[in-house]
Amino acid sequence: MTKILVVDDEPLIIESLVYSLEREGFQAKGIGDGSLVLETVQEYQPDLIVLDILLPGLNGIEVCKRLRAESTIPIIMLTARGDELDRVLGLEVGADDYLPKPFSFRELLARIRALLRRVEMDRYYPPVTEIAIGDLHLDLSAHRLLKKGQEIELSVREYDLLSFLMRNAGRAMSRQTILSQVWGEEWIGDERTLDVHIRWIRLKIEDDPASPVYIQTVRGYGYRFIGAEEVE
Repeated sequence: MTKILVVDDEPLIIESLVYSLEREGFQAKGIGDGSLVLETVQEYQPDLIVLDILLPGLNGIEVCKRLRAESTIPIIMLTARGDELDRVLGLEVGADDYLPKPFSFRELLARIRALLRRVEMDRYYPPVTEIAIGDLHLDLSAHRLLKKGQEIELSVREYDLLSFLMRNAGRAMSRQTILSQVWGEEWIGDERTLDVHIRWIRLKIEDDPASPVYIQTVRGYGYRFIGAEEVE
């Protein structure tokens, strides 16, 4: 059974999340002190951590930093709504995703399942550490994208989307498959968010975003990343 550790300084949030997660078939445990996280992780061996930033003992940023020094456990960081600095810091020290408070349990559940699916996907694919197609070089171990040797900044979601498409280079992927693999099966937002993210990525990687070479639209179906053998 998949185990989730909830770390928050509000007992009611811990109680509510643990109860709701267990109803969804997870095994869940909650703690309210940042200084107890490392010890609890060693004992409980969670598959994913939901981590609040504002904690007694050690704050969530420091906890995340220490966890990343010895573990690759997926981490969803809870931040105050509108606090961009906390979100940026969380991602910089190794959080995999963030969710601003207040949030719905349904949205958190979708994020959890998406992260767990990504971990499973990484296990399924052969241990590839680099993908090079044309002028693009994706370093999967460092989560970096280079174009002609110059690093291109990507958001977490842009990286996940591009990584999924490049891993499946040469194959047409349906919109439903992309959304379930990158956003998670429980995601319930507008499908057009996929088109928006594709447009943002094209602006960053294509020489002419209006005539894309790397990410091709498969009308009525989805998208396709060009195969390495097709690059002129």
